[in-house]
Amino acid sequence: MTDQRGDAVDESCVLTEGPWTHRFVGANGSRFHVVEAGTGPMVLFLHGFPEHWWAWHQMLPAVADAGFRAVAVDLRGYGASDKPPRGYDGYTLAADIAGLIRALGERSATVVGSGVGGMVAWTVASFHPSLVRRLVVLGAPHPLRLRAAIFADPRGQFAASTVALKFQIPRYEHVLTRDGAAAVAEILRRWGGPRWTVSQDFEAYAERCREAMLIPQAAFCAMEGYRWAFRSALRLHGYRFVRLMQKPLVTPTLQLHGARDVAALPRTALGSGRYVVAQYEWRLLDEVGHFPHLEAPDLVLGEILRWAKS
Repeated sequence: MTDQRGDAVDESCVLTEGPWTHRFVGANGSRFHVVEAGTGPMVLFLHGFPEHWWAWHQMLPAVADAGFRAVAVDLRGYGASDKPPRGYDGYTLAADIAGLIRALGERSATVVGSGVGGMVAWTVASFHPSLVRRLVVLGAPHPLRLRAAIFADPRGQFAASTVALKFQIPRYEHVLTRDGAAAVAEILRRWGGPRWTVSQDFEAYAERCREAMLIPQAAFCAMEGYRWAFRSALRLHGYRFVRLMQKPLVTPTLQLHGARDVAALPRTALGSGRYVVAQYEWRLLDEVGHFPHLEAPDLVLGEILRWAKS
């Protein structure tokens, strides 16, 4: 890692070589960095906060070996994707992924999203149902469940959301990037399950996430998604979003959630199935926190492949 302001970190730090190909794809007016492996029906992976595409580096080769085209993307504002000053509302983030599926030459995909990426995945399936063949969400309640719980469960989900509430503070991105983005490691440790956070894998992963957050503008862009989510609750823009999200999902949905998730509480996520009229499964993962794809990768891989093949 480099200087604490992050101005010496280049986005090339996320272009790690491996059994995959790096590409830049234009969609919805922006340029996205995608990493892909294999051929077959597409499985598209959406990372959470404070991550980037590397969240799925274990999944990509394994899903490719199982006969799929595995693609991980840096969401708008993260990693090596474009970092425009705006476009972090739910509508635009969903349109990014819809545009990306088309730009990659696919008619539909199985979409797998974790955390913030899971929220985007719910929204894509709701707004662009024909493009999402099957849906897998990890550590992500349906956006309307989360919104309701923040207001209705002050000692629970509201208290659990205090980390994200701090992101509302102007220029908080400078707090996030201070001391080589030490706060990124603190958030990963706070949200992760206890077995994972004491492992050697954790330190190496936290180091990569810290470095990626030091890419110029990445921290600001990461904050903007959270800022929109909270501010929109009091605006017409957000009211319209809520109304559109109330439309029942027609995509078969698998929801995996860590029993030790302190960022999105299991009791918040549990009621998400009420928004799905298609096939729906819920699975609570013992001893797992907010990052099931890293904390229980073999179990999650098996579930993703089962759902994608069924």
